[in-house]
Amino acid sequence: MLIIRPVEPADLPALEALARQAVPPLTNLPANRERLEQRVARSQAAFNDEVDYPGDEQYTFVLVNTAADAAERVLGTATVRARAGAREAYYTYRQETLIHASQQLNVRREVQTLALSHEVSDATLLCAMSVHPRYQGTSAESLLRRARLMFVAQYPERFADVLAVAFPGHLEAGGASPFWESVGRHFFARSYQDINRIAGLRSKSFIAEVMPQFPLYLPLLTPAARAAIGREHRAHEPALNEMLAEGFARSRHVDIFDAGPVIKADRSGLATVRRAAWHPVRIRPEHALPAAEPALVANQQRTGFRCVVARYARSPTGQLMLTAEQAEALGVEKGRAVLAAPLSLPAAEDRLDEGEM
Repeated sequence: MLIIRPVEPADLPALEALARQAVPPLTNLPANRERLEQRVARSQAAFNDEVDYPGDEQYTFVLVNTAADAAERVLGTATVRARAGAREAYYTYRQETLIHASQQLNVRREVQTLALSHEVSDATLLCAMSVHPRYQGTSAESLLRRARLMFVAQYPERFADVLAVAFPGHLEAGGASPFWESVGRHFFARSYQDINRIAGLRSKSFIAEVMPQFPLYLPLLTPAARAAIGREHRAHEPALNEMLAEGFARSRHVDIFDAGPVIKADRSGLATVRRAAWHPVRIRPEHALPAAEPALVANQQRTGFRCVVARYARSPTGQLMLTAEQAEALGVEKGRAVLAAPLSLPAAEDRLDEGEM
């Protein structure tokens, strides 16, 4: 069975492997033992602390195969940063429009620009997600991606009203970033891959300190750089589409390195949060469960948080029917309440109109 749980110190070797397997390499999931040890420690502290409002907490989850004969036990990881800019400003570029006009010359031109911004600093950030290649594009990946929202739904006081996700940007075949080559390369004599690795070991704030503070005029960038703005890495297209179906919307913000898209949403408008409901548990044998759509099912334990995919099989009185194995995996008994939400996402015409964030 596949379950989601908080990361543990014993998961460290698996985290290193997942960090090395990420395509492209993730700034917020460096393949560095010391940084990953810090991540595990921060996550354990966050789950254990009593929290009344979002701060510097970082919650890291892992996708685990509980089968005794599993070749790999930890198959994926994903993190929630309660407040993106709690330690230091979270920098992005914000797409804006400037108007240049002259009455004497009868000229009026609208020029697209990028301006450094730290508006996303107050948002909760979903980040650092990596899944074993064999499970990419499966329901296991959806379980890992959206189990974080099941946790957020249970503990809203720990998270911001606005959630954000920053996706890796478009890279050329050789791994170069057209946007970085047109912008960042002029201020750092390093490749995109090199600067991305350094930022993973330190932070992105030092980049913002050296990058130009004035707006970047898009007409002055190369055509390839302009085309990369707001364009996701091809390996992350399915993930982006799923989060858009969840209720996120593209924002005006893009990453300061590769110009990858930053999507945002009001927490209350997300499909998983809106459709999640509490049900008391009823334990039944597998063969006695009626056919039903799959659902995310989570217990209500903070430090012992667990989330699985199970049938959304409900009794006439609203009980959620689970097998003994599923109940054991969740750590719940008969009569205990669990939170359930449909695994499938609503069609575009059924989703709330989030508008431009």
